[in-house]
Amino acid sequence: MADYQALSPEDIFKNPEVRCYIESGNNCLGSIGFTEHGLAHAKRSSHYAQRILESLGYPARTCELAAIAGYMHDIGNTVNRADHAHSGALMAFTLLNKLQMPPEEIAMVCSAIGHHDEKTAYPVNPLAAALILSDKSDVRRTRVRKDAVLAADIHDRVNYAVEDMRLEIDPEQKVCTFNIVIDTEICPVMEYFEIFLERMVLCRKAARTLGLQFELIINNTRLL
Repeated sequence: MADYQALSPEDIFKNPEVRCYIESGNNCLGSIGFTEHGLAHAKRSSHYAQRILESLGYPARTCELAAIAGYMHDIGNTVNRADHAHSGALMAFTLLNKLQMPPEEIAMVCSAIGHHDEKTAYPVNPLAAALILSDKSDVRRTRVRKDAVLAADIHDRVNYAVEDMRLEIDPEQKVCTFNIVIDTEICPVMEYFEIFLERMVLCRKAARTLGLQFELIINNTRLL
């Protein structure tokens, strides 16, 4: 019988292979002009995914698995941006299996990773729902690369325009609120919707999976 290991998020954070694939994927995306998808995004996604489930009273181990999925979710970018959620899930399976994580935990983490990209995503379990919310709400100026030309790319323009953002969970009112402040001189609100409406609809599904109502507030105006 296999000697399975209870891997902590810290074990994964310190793993050099996981770190290598996150950095490699980020470099690949940088070469084709995408926003930052490196360690900063991985750590932020990990932290928020864990925090979301903790605030809703999920078991401690489920919250830790959400942190692991959040940290690893973009490793597939080292293969290709296209279908990176699926290739990332397969890479995570190989890595976690080698580290002897129990199969039932690997299954949950891989399902979450495989369902985080809006083209094929669905909140199939609490980990996936928390990952979707943490990943899609990471909109910030520091994700724009130094050599970006704002006029040339709407994704860079939208991220650069964000002056403040908060993802808040109210477990008593059962509400998940994504509150952002945008400099409309850099990017009008309609441009945000042009590229993020699909993601926000996915966030609403994810919130619903966790028993929450999703609210999107931009510049103090509720839009969803």
